[in-house]
Amino acid sequence: MSIHPPVTGAEAADRLAIRELFDAYAHCADRRDAKGQMALFTEDTHFVVFMDARNAEPTQDLHGREALAPVFDALNAYVATMHFNGQSTVELDGDRATGESYCLAHHLTEAEDGSRTLMVASIRYLDTFVKRDGAWLFADRRLAQSAMADRTGATVAEVSGSHSVYLSQPKAVASLIEQAATATRG
Repeated sequence: MSIHPPVTGAEAADRLAIRELFDAYAHCADRRDAKGQMALFTEDTHFVVFMDARNAEPTQDLHGREALAPVFDALNAYVATMHFNGQSTVELDGDRATGESYCLAHHLTEAEDGSRTLMVASIRYLDTFVKRDGAWLFADRRLAQSAMADRTGATVAEVSGSHSVYLSQPKAVASLIEQAATATRG
């Protein structure tokens, strides 16, 4: 017995189309197809970027499809990117919908000496969609980067606690220090 009402064929088609919109966004980003990526947005779109999700002030607040070009072109600074879309939720309301989705975005850079760095960003998108001429588009997209890690051989550990984590979680901090000391002895 399901707690959800039966899904109509039209609702299933809309949900699939919106999921394909999420995936098309990532695909265009990884192919450096800025024009294709921009075409996924309404002409009067609103796109807000929070490079630090803990900060209430956005890093970028863009209005209109054409304003997106420099943002998407900026991906050309990377040798390669790969976006892995995760779970998503969508609430349909006729020809409008809202949604939330998650993505792990990998960004590879290469220095002049040939050394490479892989930066992985954990991203949450909060979206408003509209259906125009039978196609779903982003009307409002809020990108919140909740974490970022540079893969340079370093270890990143997160411990829940106050700004003075060494006071609120001393055992976890001591364990991490011991691990680091052991790793450097080898």
